[in-house]
Amino acid sequence: MSPTPPSDTSLRVSSLSQSGPSPFSIRPDARVLATLAEMLGISSLRKLSFEGSLKPFGESDWQLKGRLGATAVQACVVTLEPVVTRIDTDVARIFVKDFSEAEAPEIEMPEDDSIEPLGVWIDPAIVMQEALALALPEYPRKDEAQAKTIRVTEPGKTPMTDEEARPFAGLAALKDQLDGNTDD
Repeated sequence: MSPTPPSDTSLRVSSLSQSGPSPFSIRPDARVLATLAEMLGISSLRKLSFEGSLKPFGESDWQLKGRLGATAVQACVVTLEPVVTRIDTDVARIFVKDFSEAEAPEIEMPEDDSIEPLGVWIDPAIVMQEALALALPEYPRKDEAQAKTIRVTEPGKTPMTDEEARPFAGLAALKDQLDGNTDD
């Protein structure tokens, strides 16, 4: 058990209040915001805050409850223009002393995904990073952005339409023709 914390935001479990909540507040500086944005593959993070508390939960477990706030800038999936997203979400985790992970190659995901193993340290910054990554839109899109259909073919030929590309459309027409259900 190292007396040196793994990071500046790590909290030693043995030093937390056993009788009430232990508050925390994280507001990363511009350098950390830039590093996080790069790590998450987004254009930038304008603001980020994570505030909450840790309190005892049961005999030897701990509960983290917090509020994540962020303003993220991502590229639109259609136009690549910047899309600004505001995130405000509650975050909860339970750190369990007797946590055990299944060692099977294939396991079912537990219904409660807020349970984490309890170690010597709890780092709210790691929880903040995970919650932010999960809260970011996977496919950010500007409100007025519309995807355009592009059809490319050899010069002098007619491009294939979406209807022609459907493999069963031709079979349905053939079936109708064989059944004598043509509209001709």
